[in-house]
Parts: sequence; structure tokens; C-alpha cells
Amino acid sequence: MTSTAPETQRGQDAGDPLGEQPTSWQRRLRRFGHVPRPETSLRDRLDPPWTRPGRQVWSVLAIPPYVADRLVRWSAWGGPLLVTLVAGLLRFWRLDQPNAVIFDETYYAKDAWALVNQGYEGSWPKDVDKLILKDPSSVPIPTDPGYVVHPPVGKWIIGFGEQLFGFTPFGWRFMVAVLGTISVLLLCRIGRRLFRSTFLGCLAGLLLAVDGLHFVMSRTALLDLIVMFFVLAAFGCLVVDRDRSRLRLADALPVDEEGVLRPDARIAETLRLGWRPWRLGAGVMLGLAFATKWNGLYVLAAFGLMTVLWDVGARRTAGAARPYMAVLRRDLTPAFLSTVPVAIVTYIVSWTGWIVTDKGYYRNWAATEGKGSSWSWLPDWLRSLWHYENQVYDFHVGLTSGHTYESNPWSWLVLGRPVSYFYEEQAGCKESSTGKCAAEVLAIGTPLLWWLACFALAYVVWRWLFRRDWRAGAIACGVAAGWVPWFFYQERTIFLFYAVVFVPFLCLAVTMLLGAIVGPAAGTGARADLGLTSKDPTGERRRTLGAIAAGVLVLLIIWNFIYFWPLYTGTSIPEDLWRDRMWLDTWV
Repeated sequence: MTSTAPETQRGQDAGDPLGEQPTSWQRRLRRFGHVPRPETSLRDRLDPPWTRPGRQVWSVLAIPPYVADRLVRWSAWGGPLLVTLVAGLLRFWRLDQPNAVIFDETYYAKDAWALVNQGYEGSWPKDVDKLILKDPSSVPIPTDPGYVVHPPVGKWIIGFGEQLFGFTPFGWRFMVAVLGTISVLLLCRIGRRLFRSTFLGCLAGLLLAVDGLHFVMSRTALLDLIVMFFVLAAFGCLVVDRDRSRLRLADALPVDEEGVLRPDARIAETLRLGWRPWRLGAGVMLGLAFATKWNGLYVLAAFGLMTVLWDVGARRTAGAARPYMAVLRRDLTPAFLSTVPVAIVTYIVSWTGWIVTDKGYYRNWAATEGKGSSWSWLPDWLRSLWHYENQVYDFHVGLTSGHTYESNPWSWLVLGRPVSYFYEEQAGCKESSTGKCAAEVLAIGTPLLWWLACFALAYVVWRWLFRRDWRAGAIACGVAAGWVPWFFYQERTIFLFYAVVFVPFLCLAVTMLLGAIVGPAAGTGARADLGLTSKDPTGERRRTLGAIAAGVLVLLIIWNFIYFWPLYTGTSIPEDLWRDRMWLDTWV
């Protein structure tokens, strides 16, 4: 195990890199837990080393050092792949159950099938779901265009699974389950890079694997998990870009006679960081998120600001006297061009199926109702698309009709009102005192994980504000980008499952908290927080107790996931047991 605050990370990007005395506000903040940055090498601050397991573990297991080194190298990918295998087995187990069109699958499964077969969504007749389940081959694809209110990427992805496995529940859920599984691998690797610890990276992935909301959304043909996948992929691209750009900056700085890297204001302010393909990849991923559901736009704005601030921190650490001005001159324009225009182009390209056909909804608007417009010099397809998007926006902001399972975003973190995707009662259940059994698919996070995440977010915000930990700021940014925008639309009909977009960042927050509970390893600079030395036996006792406490919390979360398993999978259980799992009245 390892702390989330190794010496090389603590205080990174905070304060003045040249070692001046702390400012007055920093001195005032010490009463809230702010500590000055410990003395670390400049190279370690720009390019932090990876944490390695202590030799004590290998000694107890009687593993020779050379074997231990190979195991450590193998675990960088072996650990995340093992966690991903477990997540995949859970998500694909009886993926075709329940054998029904559940919740909004009634829209996306059918729209996806029409999209991959004719390039545009059709207007499906009512009550066709039962016919599809009985014999999908007997149900013709409607040629009349259907009015849809979400961009096409998510439906293209769902439709790809239908092309592989047919117009069946397994077919339309397959690709969502694939992305849900791969997202666990992504989070393992992102967490590993973020915390410089394979163990903590795998722990973050494990928490995502056993989160109920992520699990249910991975087994349902809805769009929100697809948005989450692209958002997480974009975040990973930006984290890699941050590491590589800081390494490039470190390599350009001068080294003194003793081989120590030294800050240089001229280099820090004038160096061009060159080609940054990972940032370009983030732009594509954010474009795909936006092209699945429009809430991806808010993430684009938040992540764009975050990556620019990372550049400011890097140039400040390297010695720039005016880092904001340096970023404005050297980095801002490339950052904008590699994200915003790329995302917009990606979005427009995603509508290719609608553009190349002449039957899509509003496809011919520019040539009919929009004829004679002052914008007629633009291509007809572009003006028609713009009109379509304008109509969709009006629909979204005006969607205020009540729904049984709608919820206010204030209640999401405490799981105030989950969404029931499927419910079925069976009479004649002898195991139940009521004589009934219940089968339900409930879109709800693992309660203990989410309630612990409330405390973890408070810790993350504190660590960002008072310890100036960039990792805490990145996690907070991911949560805020997926959650805060919904507060501006509280009059709109919204649901808890929208929160799946920021679930990976909740898992990272909990991982950071658990790492702090475990505490730093003896011999690391992180012990400065605890007032310990490498020879202090109290530190080993504290770390042992912390490891036990963190381990108990993780086991309780896993138990909680297992306990709610029937509600995640639609497994029929006696009604008494079903009611036992309704911990809050608002869950019914």
C-alpha cells in the first residue's frame, strides 16, 4: 500500500518554485491544515517518480528481489487487467436478463437499429416492443423519420452491438457493457498515473467495478454511460499530456555542476512544448462525449480550463516569473485549437448518416421552410442541422413534465431518489410471508461507496484548497463538470442516473481518502504531515491501523454491492428481502 501524498507530489504546483518565504495568506491558512512545500528536487516536482512497494512485503513472502522487480513491472498492466476481468465477468453475466425493453431502452435500442440500417432514426409505432422481443425479424424498420433529441454517436455504438448480435436485449446492451468494462481498465491506469501507485490505481478501478450505478448502466442500453466513457478517456489523455509536457520542460532546464536541475525563468517562459497528441486525443474524446449527449459540452469547458491551469503550474514550477503571461503567449492558442475546434468537427462528423440521406428529420428544412433565409449562402445541410439543434435545445430546456423517479441534483450524492428501470411481481412465492416475489432493476449506486464519497469529496476539496494538491483539484474538476451544470436546470425533469458521468471521479476521491487513512510508508517525505520519522515505531502502528481501517471499508463496500446484487440484476427474491433492501422510503 502507499499514501496518496508521497514527497514528490506534496505541494506540487503550489507556492513559489524559487523558494521564497510563504505569503501571508499561506501563513494564515496553516491554521486550517496548510503546510509549506517540503524541499524536494525540481525534477521530482516536474516529473514525480513512481512509488514502489517496500521490501518488507517481499521479505515476508520470501520472494527474491529480482523476482519482486519483475512482479512490480508486471503489475503495472497485470493488476489493472485482473480487475477489469472481474468487472467484465460481472457485467456480462446474464446480460440478456431481464428479457425486456427496460426504461429508456425503448428509445435508444430502436433508434440505434434504424440508424445503423438506414442512416437516420425512424418513427416507430407504439407498443412495438413486445413484437421486437418475440420476433425482431418480423418488425420492419420505419422509413418515416423520427424526431430524436440526442446526437447520434451513442446510438451508433449501441447499433454496432445490434449488428453483431441481433436486435435483441443482448445485442443492444453488448457495446455498453464493453465500454463499461473498459472504463474500469481506464480508471485503473489513470489512478495509477495520478497517484503514482499501481495499488491505488487498481483500488480505484475495483471501486468502480463494484459501484451499483455504474454496473446497472453498463448493462442497460442508455447513453449516459457512453458519455462517461468518453469523459474518462479524455481525462486520461489530459493526465498523460500533463506528464509528458512537464517532462519536456524538465529536460529543457539547465543542470548545475552537481547534476541538480535548476529553474530558469527564460526557458520556463519561452519554451514551446511542441506537438501534444494526447491533448488532441482529448479533444476527439470530448467531441464524442458531446456527440452522445450535450452535457459533454460542460465537461469540455471545465477540462479545457483545467489543462491550461496545469500549464501555468508547470511553468511556475520551472521558474517562470509571470507564468500566466507565458501560458497566454505560448500555450493558450494551441490548447484551444487542439480541443474546441476538434470537438466541434468531431460532433459534425458524427451526423454523417443524417447528412448523406435526404429522409432524416428536418433534413430538408433549409430547402423548404428555411428557404430565402439571410443565411442561405451556407450549405443546406448545415442550416438544416442548425435548425434541428435549435429545436432540440428548446425541447431540453422546456422538459418540465413530472416523472415518478425524477430527482433534484442536491440529493444525488446521498442517493435520495434512484430510478427503477424494471419491476415485476410474481405470485405464489412460498419463501415470502406476503406470498409474492419481486424482481427489480434499480439504478442506484452502492450506498456505502456513495456515502463514503461524500466525506471523500470534502477531503479532496480541503486538500486542494489547503495543501494545493493538483490531483485533488483534478478530481474535484471531474465531479463538478458532471454534476454542477444540472443545478442550472433544476426545473427540468432530471434523474439520478445522469450522475454516472462523474462516478469514476467519486471512486478516485474515495481512493485518495483511503490512501490517506492508510498513511505514508516509513522513509517517505509524506511522513512530515504526521510528524513521524522513518525510525518512529508509532508510524508503523498508525499505518497498520490505517491499513486495517481502509481494508474494512473496502470489504464493506464489496459486501454492500453483493447485498444489493438482486436489485442490480433483476433477480427474483421474496418480497420480504426486497423490502429489507429499501433502506430509505424514497427508494420505493
